[in-house]
Amino acid sequence: MSLLADEAQVVDLGLRWTPGFRALGPAFYTELRPRPLPEPYWVGTSAAVARTLGLDPQQLDTPEALEAFTGNVLLAGSQPLASVYSGHQFGVWAGQLGDGRALLLGETASGQEVQLKGSGPTPYSRMGDGRAVLRSSIREFLCSEAVHALGIPTTRALCVTGSDAPVYREEIETSAVVTRVAPSFIRFGHFEHFAANARHEELRQLADYVIERYYPACRESTRFGGNAYAAFLEAVSERTAALLAQWQAVGFCHGVMNTDNMSILGLTIDYGPFQFLDGFDPRHICNHSDTSGRYAYNQQPNVAYWNLFCLAQALLPLIGDQQVAVAALESYKTVFPAQFESRMRAKLGLASAEEADRALVDGLLRLLAAEKVDWTIFWRRLSQHVAGDSATLVRDLFIDRTAIDAWLKDYAERRARNNAPDAGAQIMLRSNPKFVLRNHLGQIAIDQARQKDFSGVARLQALLESPFEEHPGHEDMAGFPPDWASSIEISCSS
Repeated sequence: MSLLADEAQVVDLGLRWTPGFRALGPAFYTELRPRPLPEPYWVGTSAAVARTLGLDPQQLDTPEALEAFTGNVLLAGSQPLASVYSGHQFGVWAGQLGDGRALLLGETASGQEVQLKGSGPTPYSRMGDGRAVLRSSIREFLCSEAVHALGIPTTRALCVTGSDAPVYREEIETSAVVTRVAPSFIRFGHFEHFAANARHEELRQLADYVIERYYPACRESTRFGGNAYAAFLEAVSERTAALLAQWQAVGFCHGVMNTDNMSILGLTIDYGPFQFLDGFDPRHICNHSDTSGRYAYNQQPNVAYWNLFCLAQALLPLIGDQQVAVAALESYKTVFPAQFESRMRAKLGLASAEEADRALVDGLLRLLAAEKVDWTIFWRRLSQHVAGDSATLVRDLFIDRTAIDAWLKDYAERRARNNAPDAGAQIMLRSNPKFVLRNHLGQIAIDQARQKDFSGVARLQALLESPFEEHPGHEDMAGFPPDWASSIEISCSS
């Protein structure tokens, strides 16, 4: 039987903690302990994340770690808390939100915050049970590490533990806890919360904390007449623009880009109804709850800007001038397209830039969309073609061979003018992954895990941690999705 957190049992895994977010004071959070779960078991662990925390990965094999990362005992020195924030959800002001099923254990000496997700109800659960289900926890664990391996800024996942304790969603499921890791879990919504309640002292305190910790150059910036808060907003905008360019280039759909799901550090955060594109459809909606298509793939860059405008409104009491606040967002409009074009040139193996590259990319995207060509497979086959394979495998993806042949001819002419033609294939093979976390692959691993078989989780994790490698013998994980994959429904309850 598990140890219980309310018995105040403590285990020491060697983690050392610093004040971090807790130093802001009780106006920003509520202290409470996680709720225990019976008979926990390991689902998956990340040795790489353990090392970033200064943990020996072998410690994740111990019963003490299992109990601690399920929330059944406290880690020595940790002081769990749930933070309060507000936000806009699906474009509508939702008022006070907060960590409804997550507890921040603290910040380690390595500068990483450690958070348990699924650890029970908090004052911000809004009638929820504060739990996470095995299904969504496996998806978040795998995708956090997959996105990191793709070179995209993201929160990380140390481990997932499970329990047979029931959780009621659309059906009865079982419980799980994900241990998430990030330099900070602060969101746009934290700022919105204090601005909406006219708590300007706390708003300034929060902004000063974030600037000092994560954006110190803003204090020295001469931008906007030396207005550090405007410089901070601009820096967040530019990080967010770069993040969105990376999402779009790899075909990642977040699914629920509410302002409370936007990281102040430009990290991918809150993996819920996400999806990597199968067939390329710019209007694809991955979230079954998103009936209006607000968060469709092609809407993500504009939604990010809208969310930044909400952040600008929240920071306005500190910035002091509406025109300055709007001006601090302007660079998003240049950084995003520049970053996206740079990513697409890399996907095409182009080391140099030409004015005509935009038309080359736009033409290709129209061809892919017209036939809903598989995004990941197309780019990997194109990479292999440039590396020396026949163009046949690329052409076989299209019904309209005349159109793709014309594009391939233009592309070959463009590659001939490339500054580093010999390096093109290697650039492409490092930019176009062979393996991504497709929904059906995750579902197969989840179905196995429900039978206490975690080999599918481990196999997927190993492939996704090095997605650009060939991994001979695992071709089945890089193939076309089966017909049933399109029937998988992922919603906000995920």
